[in-house]
Amino acid sequence: MKRSKLIYTIIFISIGLYINAQSNIPIDSSYNIPREQRKFAKKYPYAFAAKDSLPQGVDEYRDVVYLTLNDTPFGKRDLHLDIFKPEKKGLYPALIMVHGGGWRSGNKNMQVPMAQMIAQQGFVTIAVEYQLSLEAQYPAAVHNIKAAIRWVRANAEKYNINPDKIAISGCSAGGQLAALIGMTNGIDQFEGNMGNLEYSSDVQAILDIDGVLNFLAPSSLNLKRKPNSADISWFGSSFYEKPEIWKEASSIYWANENSVPILFLNSGYSRFHAGQDELIGMLKEWGVYHEVYKFNIKVHPFWLFHPWVDETVLYMTDFLNKVL
Repeated sequence: MKRSKLIYTIIFISIGLYINAQSNIPIDSSYNIPREQRKFAKKYPYAFAAKDSLPQGVDEYRDVVYLTLNDTPFGKRDLHLDIFKPEKKGLYPALIMVHGGGWRSGNKNMQVPMAQMIAQQGFVTIAVEYQLSLEAQYPAAVHNIKAAIRWVRANAEKYNINPDKIAISGCSAGGQLAALIGMTNGIDQFEGNMGNLEYSSDVQAILDIDGVLNFLAPSSLNLKRKPNSADISWFGSSFYEKPEIWKEASSIYWANENSVPILFLNSGYSRFHAGQDELIGMLKEWGVYHEVYKFNIKVHPFWLFHPWVDETVLYMTDFLNKVL
């Protein structure tokens, strides 16, 4: 029996999977910083990973439980967040930060270096854990993050947060989630029932970093994709099987004249911006404030590495100062 378990463990690790020992939740570790850096190391040898390093003047609160799920297929499940806030007393705008990884991999720690840098500029930053597709498919992640926003409002006073000034950012799959969550302010079907329902999950701004806006756009909808592709795994179906789900998760279809300001930060890979040009046209027509910046580099997760993370943080904090 012990030998069998060892064999299974080796197989899972070889494909980037392992089982969380405490919760029996399958974890895909294939999206990680060393692996991403190896992809572009020859072309950009000067780039290096941003580090988890708490700046002076910033307090931190790690692995705070914001939600407990008691009846998941894997048993009791706590979801956590990391909070970084200025030491000085005051009331600060907050930024909810959502990591990427194809809705299947990655973790909140990948947002921490940016969260620390932004907190040093006068914001409370909150890196959020959410359920990935091996654990729970769409729309669980949306419900998790909406619950995290409600938790932040419920605990705003404790962490010196202005509850009327909360923005959401996300990177890659996290950008898609951030845009969808921000575009669906006040729409009941996206709320879920995961805690602090007496508080609002609305946000006042969106920062979408290389996150898809329209799953039905030609550059996003590859009908020949493999059954285990990231989006099919998350939705639990192909576009042919459930096109209504693919449309529902596309934030562009929820945009309207009351949409909140949005910042787009793009890499040199256009497929990660699917739907953006059309959405920008709509925002212009409605007079909704927006900004767009492009990093002309073939590095998708540019926000994880110096020198690009520094410019990313500059764009983000400048936008937040304008709109919050």
